[in-house]
Amino acid sequence: MRLNAKLVMIMISLLIIAVCTLFVLNQYSQNDLVKEIQESSTEVSKAIQISVADLTSEAEFSSRLKDYLKDAKRSGINEVSIINNEGEIIDSSDPSKVGKRRDIRKLGKGLKASRTVHGKKKPELDSSRPYDLVVPVIVGDEQLGYVHINLLLDNIRTIQHDNFLNRLAATFLVFMLGIALTIFLARKYTRPIRRIVDSVKKVSAGDLSVTFPVKSGDEIGELAANFNEMVNKLREREQLEKRLYEAEHLSRVGQLASGIAHEIRNPLNYISLAVDHLKSDIVQTCPEKKSEFEELLGKIKEEVRRVNYMVLNFMSYGRPLKLRLTSISYQELVGKALPLLEEKLAEQHIEIKWDESSDIPLLEADPELLRNCLVNLITNAAQSMPDGGVITLAARFEAETSRALLSVADQGVGIRPEDIPKISQPYFTTKEAGIGLGLAITERIVKEHGGELSVESAVGKGTVFTIALPQPDKENEI
Repeated sequence: MRLNAKLVMIMISLLIIAVCTLFVLNQYSQNDLVKEIQESSTEVSKAIQISVADLTSEAEFSSRLKDYLKDAKRSGINEVSIINNEGEIIDSSDPSKVGKRRDIRKLGKGLKASRTVHGKKKPELDSSRPYDLVVPVIVGDEQLGYVHINLLLDNIRTIQHDNFLNRLAATFLVFMLGIALTIFLARKYTRPIRRIVDSVKKVSAGDLSVTFPVKSGDEIGELAANFNEMVNKLREREQLEKRLYEAEHLSRVGQLASGIAHEIRNPLNYISLAVDHLKSDIVQTCPEKKSEFEELLGKIKEEVRRVNYMVLNFMSYGRPLKLRLTSISYQELVGKALPLLEEKLAEQHIEIKWDESSDIPLLEADPELLRNCLVNLITNAAQSMPDGGVITLAARFEAETSRALLSVADQGVGIRPEDIPKISQPYFTTKEAGIGLGLAITERIVKEHGGELSVESAVGKGTVFTIALPQPDKENEI
């Protein structure tokens, strides 16, 4: 429901409540007023009947008026007097007034306000409102006298006053109810608006993980939905910008790699050949320093090899991949990768264990690129074990998903849980020597094959990298 509709419904509801409440109170007041008037009329009629009976009776006046007044005072009747045509009070509920005279002309007829209460002047501050009722008594064509009744109508005024107070209280309660509902609505709608404002501040500060739950279909719900849609578009835009940046970065890396390939690899090859030449000459001329020179020249050649490996990583990551798929066995693949690393692994006292008789189907892959993947994974495993250890290579075929699973497990330091999502990002590395492209290149090659690179690691226990490659042909086996 819309906010405007809710406000209109609240106002209409309050109006209906107020009208119904006032109507009910007015009905109760009318009933009480009618009842009070009926009781007063009954008492007045009875007083008139007694007075008429006394006037028309030939017997002496009795004390019936005085006795009657004992009960009639509860209904507001203060005094009843019988006056003859000459104005003399011939009987009264107040015996002291019997024999006194009243001015008939001033007495008047009907009901009018009285200036006296029980024969005394009415105090100015008295809240009572006495009335005098003068009724002529006529039998046939002859007027026998008058009946004078002094009565109070305070009960009627009290009922009217109470009714006014009740209506005032009801109006006040309805008004307070309206205020309470207004405060409730204000808090209900200002709280989510304040939360949206806080969320907008977070988004403006760069936090695009903010979402706002849509709990209603009114304007606040629409605002929350529009806010979430805006945040989603900002996220998509941010991801697009990241992809554009990565594409631009890859283009620059490709250009840099091309320049490095021409400017650095030739000098590196010359340095490597020169080191081999110096090694053979120095050993012959200075046999006494053979071990010292061989260690020094070996370190130089290792550094040259490391620089050349970095250049190759740059070149591989910066250029587009072109797969040349052929059938190759797992044994052939490992046999091409291990000779490149045997010398380095032996120096680090690292042993390679693998099952040469692994019976899995032929791999449909690019042999050169997949060999680079294994070299990268074995190199990373070796770097995680500076004190030596065992690297285990394994392969198996998963018939349920038609995938070949190639794994490289080490006994190294492991990877921290918070670093696992970052290891395949370009230029992320935890090693002092390295540029952080090895795993990025490996994952890229595996994905180009339609496969998946996964990792399981425990700090201090080791790491297992697994390459999952889809294999459409499951019939061809080694």
